[in-house]
Amino acid sequence: MANKIHEIDIKILKLLSKNARLTYKELAEILGTTRQRVSRRMERLERTGIIKKYTVIPDYNALGYVHVILGITIKPSVNIDEVIPILLEDDNIKIVQRAIGSHSLVVHIVGPKDFKELERIISEVSRKIPGIDKLDITFVTETVKFEVL
Repeated sequence: MANKIHEIDIKILKLLSKNARLTYKELAEILGTTRQRVSRRMERLERTGIIKKYTVIPDYNALGYVHVILGITIKPSVNIDEVIPILLEDDNIKIVQRAIGSHSLVVHIVGPKDFKELERIISEVSRKIPGIDKLDITFVTETVKFEVL
């Protein structure tokens, strides 16, 4: 099977989730392999879409922002595939996730600490979504742990 995930791929992903700035040479040293092997594995992980993006996890509070998660339940009559593109265009929305369970969508918003302005942003986002059955708002106060595997 060409797309099989190997143990070294998992190790690479775990290391990069802790520090995405590690070089191929550093990864190779930690893993006890060659830089070339790490390079080939990384290229494959990127090409197959397993690694989608390299990013940072900012401290929104230190930057003067708040991180809000909207748990959105959409009525069954609404096509979620028509709602998602609308949300992707909003600059205040940082993450859009399809979900199964209490909510159909999980939407992460980063906004100002000014509650009037934040209320305006949340209202604006919710108006864009037809057929909302339920909307739960959660304020994230701190990301204590963030790991991918």
